[in-house]
Amino acid sequence: MRPMRLALIAMLALPFDAMAQAASLAGLSVDVSGSDSEVEVSSALQILALLTVLSLAPAILIVVTAFTRIIIVLSMLRYAFGMQSTPPNTVIVSLALFLTLFTMMPVIERMNTEAYAPLVAGDIDTQQATERALVPLREFMIRQTREKDMALITSLSGKPQPQSLDDIDTTTLIPAFMLSELQTAFQIGFVIFLPFLLIDLISASVLMAMGMIMVPPLTISLPIKVLMFVLIEGWSLVTKSLVGSFV
Repeated sequence: MRPMRLALIAMLALPFDAMAQAASLAGLSVDVSGSDSEVEVSSALQILALLTVLSLAPAILIVVTAFTRIIIVLSMLRYAFGMQSTPPNTVIVSLALFLTLFTMMPVIERMNTEAYAPLVAGDIDTQQATERALVPLREFMIRQTREKDMALITSLSGKPQPQSLDDIDTTTLIPAFMLSELQTAFQIGFVIFLPFLLIDLISASVLMAMGMIMVPPLTISLPIKVLMFVLIEGWSLVTKSLVGSFV
């Protein structure tokens, strides 16, 4: 769980380019300037920071991980079936969380190797560990962000276009990453919708031709869609497509 804690702390630190030089709480002064007289944050402040991170964990998970794309695609798949509550929200969110963890595992492992392990060994301090942990997370977001979205957010912020990856500001990267995730999720969802829409149209046309106007098309199309999805092992295909889209 400690590597996960460090990952969450790193995610929380994303909107900030540097840590404050000094902090004061209840009369206790803490210097994190990196000088020879540097004082590590006390256990009480570490617990306070951890509680703050945990309270913001849902928002952090949505903003800087693969969760947004996965949950949108799974939700659109459920609506394509025509079943508003099956699978239940708990199942959809749980599946999205585990797929997100599976997708982000290479990033978490790099955080553990490059940041947490040296921190435990005493080779680096907390500030250096946080900065190192941010590197793989930023690389993941940059890799999934479209150039158009990055250029749009940069132009809206009034900042010059970045010339290299290091020039990309984190506060610009996060909204650009979210826009790219939304665009990709809707593209995947549209492809998933098409076969289900075709079945609905065929069912409605057949019922209309037979004069069975009072029969809801969903009554006929729903079992056909479920049968088709089961026969083609749809859940495996959707999962494979989602995870593969992050490669």
